[in-house]
Amino acid sequence: MISPDLPAELRAALTRKSEGLSRNDAAQRADTISRTYRDGGGSGTIRTGADALAYALARMPATYAAIAASLNALMEICPDFAPTSLLDVGAGPGTATWAASEAFASLETFTLLDANMALRDLATELAQPHLRLAAMRYHSGDGSKALGEAPEADLVVASYVINELGDSERAALADAMWVKTRGTLLVVEPGTPAGYARIIDLRARLIAEGAHVLAPCPHDAACPLTRPDWCHFTQRLQRSRAHKHLKGADLPYEDEKFAYVILSRTVPVQRPARVLAQPLVTKIAVTAKICTPEGIIEAASVPHRDKAAYKRAKKWNWGDAIFRKNGIGVE
Repeated sequence: MISPDLPAELRAALTRKSEGLSRNDAAQRADTISRTYRDGGGSGTIRTGADALAYALARMPATYAAIAASLNALMEICPDFAPTSLLDVGAGPGTATWAASEAFASLETFTLLDANMALRDLATELAQPHLRLAAMRYHSGDGSKALGEAPEADLVVASYVINELGDSERAALADAMWVKTRGTLLVVEPGTPAGYARIIDLRARLIAEGAHVLAPCPHDAACPLTRPDWCHFTQRLQRSRAHKHLKGADLPYEDEKFAYVILSRTVPVQRPARVLAQPLVTKIAVTAKICTPEGIIEAASVPHRDKAAYKRAKKWNWGDAIFRKNGIGVE
């Protein structure tokens, strides 16, 4: 498992890059960019190196944390997965590439795609001191067209990308990413109802094309959740003093909410149940909402009298996998 916090090499590179930076100016730039994304816009407001750096300083920590949590879920379910090639679609400052390099020492080639030149230049500069990432190949281009010219990869990642596209563009990108996926595809989106809906649409489309879900779902069937509920998770990360200033925040931590799906070309050996909300722990029982191959258990109860199961259930957290070999032990 990898930490949700940025790797030391990346933190050091960002620190060097931001020497002499006006924090107030960076905060204003980051706020403008964030508002654009929240309003449904893309990276068009990131035009200069200063914009790209402000964006990276503000958003890279949370984005990295969500991708790290998703990759941890992949490694937990497929501990023998050892990809040698990565394709990072909509790579931005290279956040997913950094996370994948931490997760998989087996990775040898890194291909990144993004149309934003300012983000590409920043990603290339940040990666220079890194022994493995310094040789990464970063290609500029838009969506499916650029993807069509990219090499296939064992692991394809698209993080916080499809939210910038219209319905037809998302469908085309999903198909193009799947064509390039030799092994596993990871897609991460904001943990909002809209982000979940985009994940579900992509999931259904690619299952119809032969994909199998590795996580978070324990099945390939339609999602059993009903509105207004939606499937999402949260990852806590620590904030530095500079990060708090950029975000205009007081708390020393941030909880990044995200939705994700991991799809594979092969049927998984194991597909664990998933904890869909933070469990309630009392002296009488642990009560949790769990997604199982048979459907949703809204209030699964693990009683204290079943001491072994209760002890295991007390350790459950939102987003955790529950493997059948351990027994769910619910009533």
